[in-house]
Amino acid sequence: MRVDPTYVSNLVSALDGAVSREQQLSNQLASGGRINALSDDPVAAGRNALLLNQIQADDAFTQTSSLVSGQLQVADSALGSVVAQLTQAITLATSANNGTNNASDWKAIANQLSGILREVESLANSNYQGQYIFAGGRTTTPPFSTSSATIPAMTTYGGDSDVNYLVTPNGQRIELNVPGDQIFLGASSVFGVLNSLIADFSMGTVDSARAAQDTEALTGALNYVSQQRVQIDNSITQVSTAGDAMTIEKTQLRAAQTELMQADLATVATQLSLTKTQQTALESVIVQLGSGSLFDKLQ
Repeated sequence: MRVDPTYVSNLVSALDGAVSREQQLSNQLASGGRINALSDDPVAAGRNALLLNQIQADDAFTQTSSLVSGQLQVADSALGSVVAQLTQAITLATSANNGTNNASDWKAIANQLSGILREVESLANSNYQGQYIFAGGRTTTPPFSTSSATIPAMTTYGGDSDVNYLVTPNGQRIELNVPGDQIFLGASSVFGVLNSLIADFSMGTVDSARAAQDTEALTGALNYVSQQRVQIDNSITQVSTAGDAMTIEKTQLRAAQTELMQADLATVATQLSLTKTQQTALESVIVQLGSGSLFDKLQ
């Protein structure tokens, strides 16, 4: 009986495969990872690269959302304080129009309103980490300043109307700021009305009709600021929701990555034992072929 000459070659190839498999399984057992080289599983390695890219994108968004959340919270707090100041100003202006005040009372009220104006201006110039949050895109200089060169005084805006957005990994655009001119100098101008009210009472004589009109306008300005605050609150909610979604997605992606890349050590140990047994058997057969004993049996 003749032995197929390819038989030995096939045995050697099988032994090489067993040795390679043993090395791969040994590496998996030592590292705990199923894939330690691209050649171990090119498809899985490619999938892992995609997972890593998405995880990194989610991480970057989470870090950015944390920063912008801080900025939005500062803006919301500032506008909340503006609302409180304007409410106080309305109370003062209303009391000044009750018909029982004299020149000294009106001047005192004008001084109080001037203090409120300064506080509102300071709030409108709020900054977060060195960036002025109501300046639009010109965030490096205070956006508002008041000049008393005219009567009434005039508050001007040095920012611009740029709106910044945060784009989530899924493409959602979240508005991050409301330019200061829109909030404080828009259709219901906070500074314009405050400056007019101060002028109404600072001279010691009052045009009641005009003062009442300005007080009503200040109520409109207060309502308008409150509306802008709602817009910022909505952005805070959107950023928080998007951040929570990214956190959940990262957890899911890491779980998928672990399942993809982590070895089942018990299964690997079993496969390694079987592979070693196969390798030992192949080596034994090849040794017997080399010694001629197996040929003797086959002839």
